[in-house]
Amino acid sequence: MKVIDEHKNWQQLCRSWRYEDKTIGFVPTMGALHQGHEALVQAARQNCDVVVASIFVNPLQFAAHEDGMRYPRFLPHDMALLQKHDVAALYAPSPDDVYPDDFVTSVRVAGLTEVLCGVHRPTHFDGVTTVVAKLLMMTQPHEAFLGEKDYQQYVVIRQMVRDLAMDVHIRAVPTVREKDGLACSSRNLYLNDSSRAIAPRLYGVLTEGLAAWKDGGQRREIEKECVSQLLRAGFTSVDYVSLVDDVRLQPAQEAQRHNHCRLCAAAFLGDVRLIDNVGI
Repeated sequence: MKVIDEHKNWQQLCRSWRYEDKTIGFVPTMGALHQGHEALVQAARQNCDVVVASIFVNPLQFAAHEDGMRYPRFLPHDMALLQKHDVAALYAPSPDDVYPDDFVTSVRVAGLTEVLCGVHRPTHFDGVTTVVAKLLMMTQPHEAFLGEKDYQQYVVIRQMVRDLAMDVHIRAVPTVREKDGLACSSRNLYLNDSSRAIAPRLYGVLTEGLAAWKDGGQRREIEKECVSQLLRAGFTSVDYVSLVDDVRLQPAQEAQRHNHCRLCAAAFLGDVRLIDNVGI
């Protein structure tokens, strides 16, 4: 596996595969790789000739009170995992390579970034869309693979690609879960033993809430009950539980009881923020 830390060399390498008419599958990550990332790489392998990945802890998507420097970094482990899955190349740049001193551009997707996590992390998605836009332009993949665990992020990036007429197909890969239901996430590493025991209840509560919706329950009552159950289970606080349509992320309607909706949540265990969603 080639490891590249300069964008010009990365562009040149990816361009060479395109000249050879090979389809490129791209998996953008922030590292601390786990089974969910492995599923993304495997999906790329099944659909493309060449699989490439990036590892970059993006400073733009962390607010001042969110310590991006704390984000787990395990580059040797991550490289070994990617090599195991025959990833052809890894882009692992420094912040200076992605954002030189004179960098002043940002990419914003209105509307979709102002709900759910966007309410509580108002600068987050501008950082995500800016870095992903740059990564896609540098890599020029035929397909990019994102996990459904970060469902809002997937929807936002899909909209950005559509709006900017980027020549790439954004694929969503189903959430990978631990045996007890907890969605695989790099942030799970922050959980202590007691919090880890509570964490799977997030998935359980969402599953029960979606079942209540399918059985005829009222959206707002379901959302409130999910919040109450999470707090009773031991979650410190709940940013939101929202039942939304899976395209515009607006409140789900009666006609969507059995299709095209997601029950999404973000909740804290101590200072660890977990997100998850279940869909029809």
